Amino acid sequence: MKPLVIFVFLLSIRSVAASAAPDSIPSFTRWVDPYIGTGFHGHVFMGANVPFGAVQLGPVNRSEGWDWCSGYHYSDSTIIGFSHTHLSGTGIGDLGDIMLMPATGIVNTSKGIIGKPSTGNTSLFSHKEEVARPGYYSVRLQRYNITAELTASTRVGFHRYRFPATDSAYIVVDLAQGIGWDKPMRSYIRKLNDSTIEGYRFSKGWAADQRIYFVAQFSKPFTSFDLYKSNQLQVAADTIQDSVKAVLHFATASNEAVMVKVGISPVSTNNARQNIQAEIPGWNFEAVVAAADSAWNQELGKVAIKTTVASRKKIFYTSLYHTMVAPSVFNDHNGDYFGTDKQMHQAPGFTNLTTLSLWDIYRAAAPLYTVLHPERVSDLVNSMLAIYQQQGRLPVWHLMGNETNTMPGNSAIQLIADAYLKGFTGFDTVLAYEAVKTTAMQDIRGLKFVKQLGFIPADSMIESVAMGLEYAIGDACIAQMARRFNKPDDVAYFSARAAGYRYYFDSTIGFARGRVSANNWRTPFSPFKAQHMKDDFCEGNAWQYSFLVPQDVEGLIRLQGGDQRFIAKLDALFTAKGEMGSEASADITGLIGQYAHGNEPSHHITYLYTFAGQPWKTASKLRYILDSLYAATPEGICGNEDVGQMSAWYVWSALGMYPVHPANGLYVLGSPVVDDAVIKVAGNKQFHIAVKNNSANNKYIQRVRLNGRPYTKAYLLHNDIMRGGELIIEMGPRPSASWGVAVKDRPHS
Repeated sequence: MKPLVIFVFLLSIRSVAASAAPDSIPSFTRWVDPYIGTGFHGHVFMGANVPFGAVQLGPVNRSEGWDWCSGYHYSDSTIIGFSHTHLSGTGIGDLGDIMLMPATGIVNTSKGIIGKPSTGNTSLFSHKEEVARPGYYSVRLQRYNITAELTASTRVGFHRYRFPATDSAYIVVDLAQGIGWDKPMRSYIRKLNDSTIEGYRFSKGWAADQRIYFVAQFSKPFTSFDLYKSNQLQVAADTIQDSVKAVLHFATASNEAVMVKVGISPVSTNNARQNIQAEIPGWNFEAVVAAADSAWNQELGKVAIKTTVASRKKIFYTSLYHTMVAPSVFNDHNGDYFGTDKQMHQAPGFTNLTTLSLWDIYRAAAPLYTVLHPERVSDLVNSMLAIYQQQGRLPVWHLMGNETNTMPGNSAIQLIADAYLKGFTGFDTVLAYEAVKTTAMQDIRGLKFVKQLGFIPADSMIESVAMGLEYAIGDACIAQMARRFNKPDDVAYFSARAAGYRYYFDSTIGFARGRVSANNWRTPFSPFKAQHMKDDFCEGNAWQYSFLVPQDVEGLIRLQGGDQRFIAKLDALFTAKGEMGSEASADITGLIGQYAHGNEPSHHITYLYTFAGQPWKTASKLRYILDSLYAATPEGICGNEDVGQMSAWYVWSALGMYPVHPANGLYVLGSPVVDDAVIKVAGNKQFHIAVKNNSANNKYIQRVRLNGRPYTKAYLLHNDIMRGGELIIEMGPRPSASWGVAVKDRPHS
């Protein structure tokens, strides 16, 4: 992969043509390897996009199944087309809207039968003939000898297909095909002229009512235009509805490029057309590639690291790249968007966002946005507040204007509280408090029991313990907001609910477990057993969930019997051996004993040693995870990427810190693997991290200096970073007997 040095950062191709500013930006994109996470269970998006873009334009394999949730898996060698929307790292497949497939020869609009590519238009490909980098993707379709190249702006996908010499070239525009659970409900295509078509695709999948409009403009007039319904040619039709595909025919010279610009919109074909005009009005493919690369460099360059280990640099910047695939833009260039209330909203005053995987990202990815992307934090909060106003509660897992109600808890509360408590003001703070409180006081999804009993009875619903523990985390965040709003009654009420994690803790055995009444636990019980969508936990077992109390680690330590017994329990977590059973979730991966790094409830656990005065054990565990459970290979993510969370954990931990509590603005120090990092923060300030004597053997922090002064605390505050300054960390081969050990220096909840 050759580095591409871009001298300007521009958001539109019109600006590319107009500007010649020599504002040099180093190439950070050369360190990104989009293949990382496309193997094993990573489920990451492969293709071309820009940071947080509405368009994720990439290939779709013929194979289907759990490991094809993004539409692409490294093990595959088939392509059925290139779609404009994809999910990245989820455990459920959806989207895959508006698929284009270039081909030659006898027209075939079917994808065919698995194992028999000739029964459809599926083509084989080789990774040796594939190029992937931020903002650009290309591959040779071996069956047709067509080279497909893809790039994108925020709302427009740009295709360039180089055909062989033939009078039988064609492009299939497929509105029937989706990814995973996605199925078409209603679709429409209309020919406008000999180089433009438009239409829409309404589908149902994980998100129950998805609507996407498009306009496709071709650089070369098509010689004929055919419409198909259920793969049957519709004679003499220029317009068609329902499960439709269009075939556009061309005659091409050798290596002739046929280009297609596809603008998408959640609102209308007219807006889709305007999106093209605003973002890619011309046909300069290379300029769009350059602008996408520049956009990625601008964002990746917010953290400039130094390390002598090349693979570590590749993992770091790929991780940072993965944190910016979503949340994705869900409005048009003019601001219009389609709301949860199924109404079109105009000029809301913020950029509306979707793909809100909140249960995942509240832990590390969202706090990372508050440091690196403060300009997007208010957009995220405003998007969630708009959803609250439209559906009467904050989102749980929102996708394309739909509530999926996926995953336990009300994790939007943590994101909103974190933004408010860190001083973000680009949203209505009074409405924000109303939204978090109203959401927490509803009667759905077990909350009725929380209000009445303090806990969710295990025989009342599945995942009762996971749900209750997640609600307690959110309640602690509401209590902090209430304190700022000077609402003492709310402080007392939600603080009491935040302590409700104790209801699920059986002190006689030292584990969280399902409770059926005030005096009775669910039986039988095994801390190892996990039954997906059947038991008291979500994608985990009692071992992992017994530590899910980031809002009150001190209280959890007391429940376990004090520092030493807590440390012993943590030690046991990393060595415990037992069978989870045949019904355990496939998401429970990256196991070290019963610690499961491949799933989010474990992500804060390694840092808990530091709360009990043994930061060196945190360091030791972190180094193993950083070096063993992440790699610069397609299998280099040990579980679902989860829309940026797995990668955000790596970014934070590689820099030497982590936000254990999701909303107290405190970052626990760990064991940095980078040698130097410069973080650009708001106000043109920088926070410099210099790591001295760092090596694989020297993994323990010996001493720290913050802005030139000795610093004994085992944590940083958010404001320490945002003010700018310098943190010098000196490493050594043996644990320090003093740094971060004293009670006054330990992190706190």
